[in-house]
Amino acid sequence: MSIGIILSAPMGPVGILCIQRTLNNGRNSGFFTGVGAAVSDLFYCLLVGLGISLVTDFIADHVNILQIIGSVILIVYALYMIVHNPVSQIKENIDSRDDRWRDMVTGFLFTLSNPLIMFLIIPLFARFSFPLPEYKFYHIIIGYAFIVVGALLWWSVITFFVDKVRTHFNIRSMWLINRIIGSIILILSLYGLVSGIIAYLHELAII
Repeated sequence: MSIGIILSAPMGPVGILCIQRTLNNGRNSGFFTGVGAAVSDLFYCLLVGLGISLVTDFIADHVNILQIIGSVILIVYALYMIVHNPVSQIKENIDSRDDRWRDMVTGFLFTLSNPLIMFLIIPLFARFSFPLPEYKFYHIIIGYAFIVVGALLWWSVITFFVDKVRTHFNIRSMWLINRIIGSIILILSLYGLVSGIIAYLHELAII
């Protein structure tokens, strides 16, 4: 559970997206965005736990390129958040019966676009001694299940508190929040893009 909470707790782009959706659309939208992120975290945990060296070696060898690609994806989404009018978004949500799958898929893809999280999972697994060779199969299954439980617990708590304050925001303030949150993601993504490009150029010995 601790691993799941620690993986989810840093307020990166997916956390900010979760808060934005909770404010705009309600707790379910934010929570199911977190569910998608938790599934993506589980996917990377399985890669690390199963010791798929081919994948980890590929990520280690192409870390800068992956950072650049992930940053570009986040920049596009941040620009969408900045220019998108929440009035039309709320109207879409009224007309649509269920957007949970969309929320889950986007939360999953958002987190999946950052494979560097594997380099956080590796020391976490080492710190909590999971999994160990002497563990039985069902011990490992239970361990992975509770990683997801920890992540879902975090997203449940976050969306609960954010949902409690959302009634204090009107459409105008939600649009302002969209722009602020979009700008934060844009700045973080631009920093990641620039640092990734610089690191890649150093790798190529161009500068």
